[in-house]
Amino acid sequence: MRGWWQELAGLVLPADCGGCGAARVLLCAGCAQALSGAAAGRVSPSPRPAGLPAVYAAAAYEGAVREVVLAHKERGALPLAGPLGGALAAAVGRAAAGAGAAGAAGAAGVAAGEELVLVPVPSARRRVRARGHDPARRIALAAAGRLRRAGVRARVACVLRQVRPVADQAGLGARERRENLAGALGPCRGGEVRFPAAARIVLVDDVITTGATLAEAARALRAASAAVVAGAAVVAAPTGSFVRNRSTTRTEQRSCE
Repeated sequence: MRGWWQELAGLVLPADCGGCGAARVLLCAGCAQALSGAAAGRVSPSPRPAGLPAVYAAAAYEGAVREVVLAHKERGALPLAGPLGGALAAAVGRAAAGAGAAGAAGAAGVAAGEELVLVPVPSARRRVRARGHDPARRIALAAAGRLRRAGVRARVACVLRQVRPVADQAGLGARERRENLAGALGPCRGGEVRFPAAARIVLVDDVITTGATLAEAARALRAASAAVVAGAAVVAAPTGSFVRNRSTTRTEQRSCE
């Protein structure tokens, strides 16, 4: 019922911008630009957990982007799934292109005849009940819709679930998060996950911090499926985790020396 009320409220009540609070607009032009995916790039947490696939993020997790993610995830601003899905679609495109053979990939890095399958990182059932929705799944569905409108064969496959309880990740460091999540995810049904032969698999989530969650999702998917995980994509990542930012910083440091 809570989910239905949130959907109804989002349709009939005037909203303020989810990023900056500008009156009577779901997302103002400036905040929409921050989520356009124009700044999408590869990210790599440090230390990098074992088994983490190449990860691409659409934007830095700060300012308006952070506010939009939290408004959708924790405050039930469900219409924000649209712009967040658009941002995720840009990151998915970069992830798929990064895994494709040079010159062989078309739109979003997917070659003719291939299917792009987005696998969202599962949320704990208790968190889904508390929030009234599953943020990663909702954003993944919006991203797949955006990709299909761009001519890409894309769909969402919710094939993973939590197989044991985990502690709240807030306040945990990288090592503690890895230990907390080790073996926590598994396939939804049976013990095997099947994908079409011509499928490119991309793990998706809203935010990456230490990379422990995506690494565990990749491990669980590899254990349950013969498919190769092409990469991972998220809406946002910490500014310092963008590979290009670190490269620029090192170049600037050498110039100063």
